Amino acid sequence: CPSLLCLFCFIVYSVLFLPHPPSHLQMFVAEENVDFRIHVENQTRARDDVSRKQLRLYQLYSRTSGKHIQVLGRRISAKGEDGDKYAQLLVETDTFGSQVRIKGKETDFYLCMNRKGKLVGKPDGTSKECVFIEKVLENNYTALMSAKYSGWYVGFTKKGRPRKGPKTRENQQDVHFMKRYPKGQVEIQKPFKYTTVTKRTKRIRPTNPS
Repeated sequence: CPSLLCLFCFIVYSVLFLPHPPSHLQMFVAEENVDFRIHVENQTRARDDVSRKQLRLYQLYSRTSGKHIQVLGRRISAKGEDGDKYAQLLVETDTFGSQVRIKGKETDFYLCMNRKGKLVGKPDGTSKECVFIEKVLENNYTALMSAKYSGWYVGFTKKGRPRKGPKTRENQQDVHFMKRYPKGQVEIQKPFKYTTVTKRTKRIRPTNPS
């Protein structure tokens, strides 16, 4: 049958001569059912040492205690009034995404969570125990999850006492916070600094010893 012969010839021609799709496209098709949210979460947690660190100053209002988080040296509470000097927090982005380090402006101690899930203040914030992931919730509150201990959140009781990480959940009011600027202050950010090059520097070549 001529039609079958033509079809056979076309198939052979396609296999031998037509270009095949690139490997990355084949992988994309094969993984089209992958949950993209997992990819976004993984990229958010990746460290970013290239971008400029953003520094912000604000207070964190606790939904349960009705007060603000305080970094009182090594002790942490949520009993601060609006404008309290110990409630003013310097928040630095640690990644391109939503990881942050939180430091008390007055004490220079960082908000951290140790391996037992206890909130403590530390003078050195380089440990991953002092890194938290900001999660904006559907009710517009913010939750702070430990970057080291996944599923453990910063939380406080109605009396402003810290809750241990293993006893916290994202849907608990104890871990819900609202960002507030201190009274009479606006957002403070370090301004961008631009460098203008007006001359092309000359490369200095070493002279050969005579």
